[in-house]
Amino acid sequence: MTTAPSNQPLRVGVIGLGVGLAHLKAYAKMPDVQIMGLAGIEDDRRVQLGEDYNIPYLHRDYAELLAHDDIDAVSIAVPNALHAPISLAALNAGKHVLCEKPLARTGPEAEQIVQAAVQAKRVLQTVFNHRRRGDVEVLKRYVDQGSLGRIYHTKASWMRRRGIPSLGSWFTNKELAGGGPLIDLGVHMLDMALYLLGEPTALAVSAATYAELGPRGRGADNAGKQQVGSNYEVEDLATAFIRLADGGTLLLEASWATHGSAADDYGVTLYGTEGGGEIKVKNYSWEDTLRIYTDVADVPAEIRPEVRKVDGHLAVVRDFVQTIQSGNWSAHIGTEGLQRARIIDACYQSAQQGREVLLSGTASS
Repeated sequence: MTTAPSNQPLRVGVIGLGVGLAHLKAYAKMPDVQIMGLAGIEDDRRVQLGEDYNIPYLHRDYAELLAHDDIDAVSIAVPNALHAPISLAALNAGKHVLCEKPLARTGPEAEQIVQAAVQAKRVLQTVFNHRRRGDVEVLKRYVDQGSLGRIYHTKASWMRRRGIPSLGSWFTNKELAGGGPLIDLGVHMLDMALYLLGEPTALAVSAATYAELGPRGRGADNAGKQQVGSNYEVEDLATAFIRLADGGTLLLEASWATHGSAADDYGVTLYGTEGGGEIKVKNYSWEDTLRIYTDVADVPAEIRPEVRKVDGHLAVVRDFVQTIQSGNWSAHIGTEGLQRARIIDACYQSAQQGREVLLSGTASS
């Protein structure tokens, strides 16, 4: 759908008071945006944020926020289990939706949300803020210009040594979260890799998941809150080998807890016919993280491009606002969030079945 571009301020609401703060900060920096509503169950925090950002509508129940006709769009920053019901309610109420990753716990849930966006003729976008990093921007240009040639293998990972969220929280509950580090951290790296590669279609995955430390009360960044025997229903390490339609392959790894050298480190490595690229991020650093490997006069050479620091959430929120204001909505219906959800689904299915799974949902023989 395309509508006439709007010069009126975009009136927005934010649902969720945790990561939702990043959305509030981003919206507040845009002169063409008016923050109209905030919803969340933490009463004191909601009131304080309402005062800090001069927000007229403050609600404990998100449905009350969605009932306001003078709100055009909402950010959804809540636990994974609520992404689908709140996104569906928002789209059905005629709001544009910016949803934190993952778009949903499962592929079918994500499909429902995308269908609702199409039916409502509204913008739906997923927050993949790590693809907006400065080093990713530079590496993307190298790839798009053909400087690396044909990329035939990619590795992407986010590894933590001690980083399991508190036991008893929604993060370690299968029903509430949909999974562990694969759906929490791995989805970011899956998105980064597919974005860099130009969105190739995933054909099949072979994956494994492990829960070796969390169930034993190990591996939390706040170990004092963790107790042996507490509910731990998800993996603490996942690995997946993904076959792509262009002939390439992608190795994906994600952990909340491992006995290894990583602190809280993530990155991606591209192997191309004419060169390679590597991003290594330690503890959310942004300086000196990118390397380009090539040959100069038949001699191996390493390039260290300068990159700029980027606020990923600000970039994502700004893109969301500009897309709505442009009036060109039809290409922004959450397709990328849906594709990631389907691949994550296939990874968990493969791990459960112990064999390769086709993205059609049928296990290979």
